[in-house]
Amino acid sequence: MEKPRSYCEVVERMEKDNVHVHYHDKEYGFPIHDDNQLFARLILEINQAGLSWTTILNKKDNFFKAFDNFDIDKVARYGQKQKDRLLQDAGIIRNRLKIDATIENARIIRGLQKEYGSFEKWLDKHHPLTKEEWVKLFKKTFRFTGGEIVGEFLMSIGYLPGAHIETCPIYKKLEKQKPAWTKKTKAAGGK
Repeated sequence: MEKPRSYCEVVERMEKDNVHVHYHDKEYGFPIHDDNQLFARLILEINQAGLSWTTILNKKDNFFKAFDNFDIDKVARYGQKQKDRLLQDAGIIRNRLKIDATIENARIIRGLQKEYGSFEKWLDKHHPLTKEEWVKLFKKTFRFTGGEIVGEFLMSIGYLPGAHIETCPIYKKLEKQKPAWTKKTKAAGGK
């Protein structure tokens, strides 16, 4: 049996109730226009560092509950009491650096919202960049963001291509949503 080469091919072989199937078919690569949801996806990607994506998908609902549905304003106001509560919450990844990064990144996004109108508008202002340019920008702007985290985050929200292979049935659904990577701009040679 040939080994799968892509996430699409891996998911195709899974039972339909698997957490990966839902994520692949309904979320992965699709544009997100809500800043709180963009923040949530960034934080889930940060928490995946060193762990399996299955672990994060299985804990996803717990993350949303623990972090007030990733309400940026609420998370940005977290203090020591909330940090202590999160460090005791077995439903999430109890890593002090990741928790601190979540709170600090919420504060950073609030600043971006004030300056650009929204986190999404900040992303749009910088699109298109190469993955390497995005990584450099994210490392300069946010906490706990390396190459893998940034690449997966941007691919998962449609700013970088590659979430789905062209033969995947979801690819056409995704294209209809016109993710950022499909849009041509002057910087990318468009008109």
